[in-house]
Amino acid sequence: MTIFALSTPPGRGAIAMIRLSGERSSLALQSLSAKALPELRRASVRQLSDPLTGQPIDEAVVLRFEAPHSFTGEDMLELHVHGGIAVVDSLLSALASIDGLRPAEAGEFSKRAVLNGRLDLTRAEGIADLIDAESEAQKQQALRQMSGVLGVLYEKWRDQIKTGLAHLEADLEFAEEDLPGGLGQSALDGLEDLLPEMRAHLSEDRGERLREGVCVAIIGPPNAGKSSIINRLAGRDAAIVSARAGTTRDVVEVAMVLGGVPVTLSDTAGLREAEDEIEQEGVRRARLRAEEADLRLLVTAPDVELSELEGGSVKDIMKPGDFWLHNKSDLVSPASADVAASKYADGANYRHYTVSAETEQGIDDLLNQLSSEISRRFGLSERPSLTRARHRKALEEAVLFLQSAMDARSRGLELAAEDLRMSSRALGRITGAVDVEALLDIVFADFCIGK
Repeated sequence: MTIFALSTPPGRGAIAMIRLSGERSSLALQSLSAKALPELRRASVRQLSDPLTGQPIDEAVVLRFEAPHSFTGEDMLELHVHGGIAVVDSLLSALASIDGLRPAEAGEFSKRAVLNGRLDLTRAEGIADLIDAESEAQKQQALRQMSGVLGVLYEKWRDQIKTGLAHLEADLEFAEEDLPGGLGQSALDGLEDLLPEMRAHLSEDRGERLREGVCVAIIGPPNAGKSSIINRLAGRDAAIVSARAGTTRDVVEVAMVLGGVPVTLSDTAGLREAEDEIEQEGVRRARLRAEEADLRLLVTAPDVELSELEGGSVKDIMKPGDFWLHNKSDLVSPASADVAASKYADGANYRHYTVSAETEQGIDDLLNQLSSEISRRFGLSERPSLTRARHRKALEEAVLFLQSAMDARSRGLELAAEDLRMSSRALGRITGAVDVEALLDIVFADFCIGK
């Protein structure tokens, strides 16, 4: 079946592009235009008309591609028309009336590219990430993945395991033949260095964090100025500011880009012992968000007692590398503000900053330091990084089976061989080298139509 879809954003625009993929692509063009087919990969102008009524639709620029030299590996057609809603609707209706054509499903063009060997699954996911990229760092990571760096890395590891498996099975199957002694054991020994390499790859989550975005939770006691801080960082009034304690009941989120990384700033309810049922729920959500966040900004102030913090301790909330903001420095002298800040520098690896949301003192420096820290911890890595939970799950499984193969050396090579086979299979699922049909719906579920 030949598929078609609008591949540019819907709605009014200067140009709209509709793509077709499948063996009836050229026949569809002949149904829309009386002129001969244009040359391959050469832009040509054609008058398009409805094949049922003969009514003109638009004058289009047409590009034709022949299998297997196309994005999907099939015959493809691109129709570039004026981006008016009526034009696009008429052309899509005309295509739907042609036998053998149907609208494409989400991600079906990329899915066909995978099935026809034009892409592996990691490269297809890179395309989706490139479309969704909101920052320069996200774009660069997506481009790297789209170029195949992840697929190459995983296939390299898989080839190493497959080679070791082949040597091990040769030792098992041809024990009576004139083969080098201890071939199976040597094969397993040769895979020892692969385990730490794979584990090091697993230990870093910056690729996932960069793709998904970083969560920064702003926490602290009531009336410390959390909402004012988030408004200053965001550069707009995103949160309600009030002198009344408990104003913020739910988590207020603000999206921005810091250090090239998409960041969600979360303004949370003041941490204190609350009697009101609704406020208690707000405090619970605040603590949960603080625990789940990638980074925390604790906001305190000279006119607010730290005892207001639920539980009376900050150490059970904060983690090394978090930011402690001593707000409302405008209420005290600079010397007093510095003394107050230093008093809490108790050896914990927090970053202390004296700021004033009211006067904006220290806000620019805070923003710069926060951007630098986020870029350092979660920004683009020079090394290939896994970007999806799917990759992580399969890689963890591959490491588990590879370790089991190493452990099986003392029990028998047959067990080790099966473990190596399962480890190779787990890696193959990342790229789609194995079990590709079972993975397609999972991988392409979030793709846009037309891609």
